[in-house]
Amino acid sequence: MKAIGYKENLPVSDDNSLQNIVLDTPIATGRDILVEVKAISVNPVDYKIRANRPTPNGDWSVIGWDASGIVKAVGEEVSLFNVGDEVWYAGDLNRQGSNAEFQIVDERIVGKKPSSLSFAEAAALPLTTLTAYEMLFHRLEVYKDNANESILVIGAAGGVGSILVQLAKKLTKLNIIGTASREETTSWLKELGADTVINHRNNLSEEFEKYKLPAPEYVVSLNATEHHVGEIAKLIKPQGKFGFIDDPKTLNVMPFKGKAVSIHIELMFTRSMFQTDDMVEQHNILNEVSELIDNGTIRTTLGENFGTINAENLRKAHAFLETGKAKGKIVLAEF
Repeated sequence: MKAIGYKENLPVSDDNSLQNIVLDTPIATGRDILVEVKAISVNPVDYKIRANRPTPNGDWSVIGWDASGIVKAVGEEVSLFNVGDEVWYAGDLNRQGSNAEFQIVDERIVGKKPSSLSFAEAAALPLTTLTAYEMLFHRLEVYKDNANESILVIGAAGGVGSILVQLAKKLTKLNIIGTASREETTSWLKELGADTVINHRNNLSEEFEKYKLPAPEYVVSLNATEHHVGEIAKLIKPQGKFGFIDDPKTLNVMPFKGKAVSIHIELMFTRSMFQTDDMVEQHNILNEVSELIDNGTIRTTLGENFGTINAENLRKAHAFLETGKAKGKIVLAEF
C-alpha cells in the first residue's frame, strides 16, 4: 500500500522529513477494523511527533491522527461495524497513523461518518471533536442546562476551538467568549456562535474590562497557555475550572490556589493509549456528533484542502500548520 512516512526527525523544509513509501497492507484481527483511508487532516500533534519522536529500530513511522474512510475488513471480535461502512476516527498514538492507504483501528474509537459530509469534510473533525467534547463534558464537567455561566476559549479559531465553540453554543447555555487576533478569525468565530470575541494579543483582563464581561466560570486554553496563565488566574471566577491542551514548558499553579480553581488537562489519546475501561466513549461521542452534523446542528471545520495525499502536499500542510495561522482544519483527500 502507498503511505507517507519518516525515519529521521527533520525540519519540514527537508524533503526527507516526510517521504512517499510502500508498506505491506495490515490485517485486521480481534476488535480491529481495516479502513481504506479516503481523506485525512493535519493536527499539531503530527508535526510535533514528526520532529521529535524517533522511529523504532530505524523502521518507517507513519503518522496522522484524523481520517475518514471505508471499512474493508473486520477482526473476529468486531461487533460495531461491517465491511462497507463509512467511518471517521482519530486513531491511537501507539499505532501507525492514517497517512496510508489502509489503516488498522480499534472499533471502540471509531464512529459512523456523517452521511451529509464528504470524506474530506468529515476528516477535518474527529480529533478536534473528541478533544473539545471530552474537555467540555468529561474534564470540566459542564452541565448542558447550566444558564448564566460563561466560558473563555483562548485560541478559539483553530481546529479544536472551531468545534468547541459550536458544541458549547449548541449543547449548553454558556455565554461564549472566544479569543482571536485577526479580522478573518474574529468573523469565523462569530459565524460559529461565539457571543463575544476579544483580542488575545492584548491583556485578557483589559479586554474583559473593555467589553464589560463577567468573570468566566470556565476557561479553556488551546495554545500559548504559558503566556496567558497569569491573566487566566486573574480573570477566572473563584471555584472555577481551567483546562488546557497544549504543552507549556512550565505551569505555575499557585496563582490559582486562592480561588480554589481546579485544573484539567485534556488528551484525547489517553483512552486508547491506556486501553481504559471507558474507551468506547469515543465511539459514542463520534456517533453523537455525526447525528448533530447530519441534522444541521454542527458544521464541518474544514479550512483548506491541500490536494491529494502525498509527501509533498503533506509537507506543505505541516509547514502551514507550524505557522500558527491556520483557520479551521487542513485536509487532504485521495491517494
